[in-house]
Amino acid sequence: MEFENNALFWQKIDSLYLSSDLVIDMPKNSVHHLYTNLVYPVDYGYLKDLHGEGTDHISVYRGTLDATNVSSLVVCADILKRDIEVKLLVGCDENEVNSILEFLNQTDFQKAVIINRGKSIPAWSGNI
Repeated sequence: MEFENNALFWQKIDSLYLSSDLVIDMPKNSVHHLYTNLVYPVDYGYLKDLHGEGTDHISVYRGTLDATNVSSLVVCADILKRDIEVKLLVGCDENEVNSILEFLNQTDFQKAVIINRGKSIPAWSGNI
């Protein structure tokens, strides 16, 4: 399935990322605190200093590439937590993205998909 890119949406995602401090609490190759079979394939952390009522942290997978914008989103459905989460991918090469997908899809309780940032701008966005 292909998603229409909306440059205005990605601009807001980049603004959230760039205006916050990234805290890496699980460096690459760290073992998950509850599930010892889960090893983080890249640095994993969260954005701090976000404001808003009831705002949870925004999770980030940080790869090895030098990047200043968000390249993709990963959407995870977790039936144990009865939750859906969106996480940011920054500086991840193709192998790292594949490793993140393998990491997130290795249990029967959680499944994830990637939404990649496109390069096109829809015609309707020029009217906003």
